[in-house]
Amino acid sequence: MASIDLEKVLDKAWADKSLPEILQAPVSALRGVSDRDGELLEEAFGVKTVADLADLEYVRWAQALAALAPAR
Repeated sequence: MASIDLEKVLDKAWADKSLPEILQAPVSALRGVSDRDGELLEEAFGVKTVADLADLEYVRWAQALAALAPAR
């Protein structure tokens, strides 16, 4: 399993939280995602939490396509 530096992907307020807490956090817990971005994701796709974003079919489709592509 690959490791991830949580301080690089999370807002500072969330970097020390447990994984279950992070998954239930608003998407704005992700570094670079603003509260407004979170509102727009909820309006467009019903995404409220980090877990919702991870489960979004469009995200999974994009990841699958990227995995099939030659190294970029």
